[in-house]
Amino acid sequence: MKWQDAHITEVLVIGAGLAGERVAVEAASHGHECTILSLVPPRRSHSTAAQGGMQASLANVAMGYGDNTDLHFEDTVKGSDWGCEQDVARRFVNLAPIAVRQLAAWGVPWTRVKAGKKILPDGREIEDLPEKEGLIAQRAFGGTAKWRTCYAADGTGHVLQYAMDSMVLKLGVTVHDRLEAVVLIHDGEKCYGAVARCLRTGEFRAYLAKATVIATGGYGRIYGTSTNAVINEGSGMAIALATGVVPLGNMEAVQFHPTGIVPTNILVTEGCRGDGGFLLDKNLHRFMPDYEPVKKELASRDVVSRRMMYHINQGFGVESPYGPHLWLDIRHLGREHLCTNLREVSTICSNFLGIDCAESLIPVVPTQHYSMGGVRTNIDGDAYGLKGLFAAGESACWDMHGFNRLGGNSLAETLVMGMVVGDRVADYVKEAVVDFPPTLVSDFVKQQEQRVKDLLASKGSEYVYDLRKQMEETLSNKVGIFRNEGDLKAAVEKLSELYGRCQQLRLRSNGLGPNPEVGAALRLPGMLRLALCIADGALQRTESRGSHYREDYPKRDDANWLKRTLAYWRPGAQMPELNYEPVTIIELPPGDRGYGEASGATQLGD
Repeated sequence: MKWQDAHITEVLVIGAGLAGERVAVEAASHGHECTILSLVPPRRSHSTAAQGGMQASLANVAMGYGDNTDLHFEDTVKGSDWGCEQDVARRFVNLAPIAVRQLAAWGVPWTRVKAGKKILPDGREIEDLPEKEGLIAQRAFGGTAKWRTCYAADGTGHVLQYAMDSMVLKLGVTVHDRLEAVVLIHDGEKCYGAVARCLRTGEFRAYLAKATVIATGGYGRIYGTSTNAVINEGSGMAIALATGVVPLGNMEAVQFHPTGIVPTNILVTEGCRGDGGFLLDKNLHRFMPDYEPVKKELASRDVVSRRMMYHINQGFGVESPYGPHLWLDIRHLGREHLCTNLREVSTICSNFLGIDCAESLIPVVPTQHYSMGGVRTNIDGDAYGLKGLFAAGESACWDMHGFNRLGGNSLAETLVMGMVVGDRVADYVKEAVVDFPPTLVSDFVKQQEQRVKDLLASKGSEYVYDLRKQMEETLSNKVGIFRNEGDLKAAVEKLSELYGRCQQLRLRSNGLGPNPEVGAALRLPGMLRLALCIADGALQRTESRGSHYREDYPKRDDANWLKRTLAYWRPGAQMPELNYEPVTIIELPPGDRGYGEASGATQLGD
């Protein structure tokens, strides 16, 4: 194509989930022209699958009375295991209540408080007061001092995404779906947009903008088992890393959710445990109080996942054709509750397991779920290294999650960070000058077209799906919940080998038109670079912090590792270059989280 055929806009948002659409809504509300690129129609984005809710300190329910932004801040910092930027966390907790109420005004049907006495599953009696009737309800989530997770039954992501997409339509934002951004257009100093591949035709087109925002979600599908949708392959992170000047932050921080169902790995919300569900072993023993007598099933996700896997490794897992698992018991919550507040869980269990969760136990096992790492940005969402490039949501390392995010904080982050970044982008675009270099744009498009021609002409012997499967198995088996030097070295060695071999791909199809094998072949090198950033970052970090648990270094080491990993991939490199930056501590100095291995609870191995 000629560069004159490019689509030109003021703001280009890559990704149409909650973060991307929220950025576009904010920028468009300031009067700027916005275009969103998406792999799928926006309402099919992975944000729609979020179930449990979003955190905001409203103090509307009995178990949330006395909550405030200071408590939310403290919970977030402790949850991150002191790996987050505290100025970012403070900004986030202050804006979260505004975001929730704004969403209500935009039509989100939040579950509301019903006044009256209630009996909790543990026997405690609570009372929501008449003056609270009709306010936004909140439920318990792990690692929090108060109930503050706002929800709409267990379809929160669904209603948020639909409401946000309605705002996108209302504001006239242009959406081009079934397109994949394959490379950022840049000169090493400034980003001018991206080259996108049409999934319908296989053709390439340049999208040029004053500001480009990456909001493509996580990279879960580079692991063999994940709760993520098939579109979550880290594409936005990969194209940012490929610039050679934009770093990814804390890629070794990978979250595993305690309750992925067996064998499909579909998530059942933390709201199940927040509403009173229990974890049971093969003997139907509720084991979490043995490890976490205070928080029980509602310690932070990294802790619960480790406790579960340790318990399985001790021989208490339920054997199945798909490997050992544990049970989630929500039968005692009652059919009425399950069919209202947890209705999607009921549907998932019925459709994918063939069981009635009001009568049967749910088979669960910790499963890769979330990426705390991503495109490193400052507090306003500006990406490091390239002017005019921004990031938001799970694809970004803002960094309010550090080494472990709390449930409900990610859904809230998509909307709060989307608001912040959208406002920042609006200011940036107002002052930015349009100066797209024609030759540079044409060269980037031609490079991508040449990549496809090279694949068609290749005489190599490697098959993309074989290499991808080996990558997934390597990460799942050696860079999982429990890590050690031997496994991590083996992972780095294997992934490096796969990266070399992916230069010798050969198509088994004709490669023409909307060919999925071509798309997979174009993505694989970037996915392997992400995998190497994760594995090498984990190998070099000789401590345990949050989700990063080293069996050979089981303690947090603030003296040497109170810092963030920055991974760069320089042009022509075969391995990431790892640098570090200090973590910002402004209010809460490092201490005890109050749960987990350092809290005085039962130690792993005791």
